[in-house]
Amino acid sequence: MKKVFPLLSFLLVTAFSLVSWTATAEEITTAFKVKGSCGMCKKKIETSLRIKGVKKVNWDKTNQELTITYADDKITIDEIHQRIAAVGYDTDKIKASDESYAKLDDCCRYERD
Repeated sequence: MKKVFPLLSFLLVTAFSLVSWTATAEEITTAFKVKGSCGMCKKKIETSLRIKGVKKVNWDKTNQELTITYADDKITIDEIHQRIAAVGYDTDKIKASDESYAKLDDCCRYERD
């Protein structure tokens, strides 16, 4: 009995720790502006976000809005904006570098602010 009690105590503490640890991870869905102009833009933007932590992504060409669902324990919203800017597209938070914008195909070059 003396050996069973410490083992049960350890298992209970471990179980509660795991429950609280997994409860901190949250799926967040958000939307923000991403400049672009065509179907190829949609493919490049969405492909740049095929990474661990991103669950769903959809860029709407008409209103230039990206809707994304991601796990906040795997990736941050700032990292998401940075990945999009790295492939040449301005977001409402980060402007793409002139070099990455210049690499876009002619049909993908949108009017920059």
